[in-house]
Amino acid sequence: MLSIKVPPLGESIVEATVSRWLKKEGDSVAAGDTVVELDTDKITVEVPALKPGVLARRAKNEGDVVHVDDVLGEIDESAVPATAGVTQSAPASSAAKPAAPASPPPASQAPPLPASRVPPSQSETLKSSPAARRIADERGIDIAAVAGTGRGGVVSKPDVLAVPPRGGNGATPGERETREKMSTRRKRIAENLLQSQHATAHLTTFNEVDMSALNALRDKYKEKIEKEHGVKLTFMPFFVRAVCQALKQFPTINAQVDGDTIVYKHYVNMGIAVASEQGLVVPNIKDADRKGLLDVSREIAGVAKRARDGKLTMDDLTGGTFTITNGGVFGSLVSTPIINYPQVGILGLHKTQDRPVALNGQVVIRPMMYIALSYDHRIVEGQQAVLFLVRVKELIEDPAAMLIE
Repeated sequence: MLSIKVPPLGESIVEATVSRWLKKEGDSVAAGDTVVELDTDKITVEVPALKPGVLARRAKNEGDVVHVDDVLGEIDESAVPATAGVTQSAPASSAAKPAAPASPPPASQAPPLPASRVPPSQSETLKSSPAARRIADERGIDIAAVAGTGRGGVVSKPDVLAVPPRGGNGATPGERETREKMSTRRKRIAENLLQSQHATAHLTTFNEVDMSALNALRDKYKEKIEKEHGVKLTFMPFFVRAVCQALKQFPTINAQVDGDTIVYKHYVNMGIAVASEQGLVVPNIKDADRKGLLDVSREIAGVAKRARDGKLTMDDLTGGTFTITNGGVFGSLVSTPIINYPQVGILGLHKTQDRPVALNGQVVIRPMMYIALSYDHRIVEGQQAVLFLVRVKELIEDPAAMLIE
């Protein structure tokens, strides 16, 4: 037997949650096949088979918390893989009835064989998340009948919650509340947010931005850029560039506190908050201050896709120096973002909304966005924070100014 063990999970990560088994007991596996997926507080880890064989035992169930070097299961290297219509006991039965293999199967039985090779349970596993299956089981919902809205048609937890359970009143008969154990990632997110609130002198300052010039610039070039470069031009790369330039003027907002020392970062690894099914993650664009708009656009699209697909690497999630979060995509008008500790600053973007504003003594309608900077008042003075936000506002309202370093 070859043990399948929890591999090293990365710096400071000691536990994970068994997210999904891709193989069931009795399935054949080839060397390199992913057997099981683990969720940590940062990334999804795929655990492969090191040698070919048959998965003989699954020692852990989906939802179990495991630690580095724990045994997840066992692979029998000497076992004969089971195939459709044939079991490992086939040699003994064939000895008793030697004539059976020579008889051709009826033609009407031939077509179902390919479908029988993939059990329904395995098919459901590949098309639904563990949380969705658990909720479906608790509520007595046939998950195979639930339409998936996730990427690739995956059935997610919200999809199942939207389906009335047996009884039709939003809960199983007699049920007034339910409990769900936090995943490892959700627990760690909660711990990090509390740590940020407790370990920093948290303060937020606000401003508003007239998006007229940026809207016009984006509308003028987005179709051409997408056609020639295959990149969708969003607002985020412009804010990344504006923030990078503002951080050069106010380097303390790009620093970190280490005990009684301030560590100044002479580079910008820009964190971009991304909402995924597993929770909020903040991958970062390395050396964003040295990259152009198109390169930043490509990298943002890349990390966002990896985040939604659960394919982020540890490098994607470490080393960030500043973060931007955009609640506007969900309709948020104004909020106070929480600092991504141990960073000391985070910029919150919000919904662009037409509002009346005073311009040259007249009231006009302009597309306006509230922006918010949360900062650690231990090292960032209020004046620095306000002037930083004003500089970002100036650059966004006059995009041509971003070309002047």
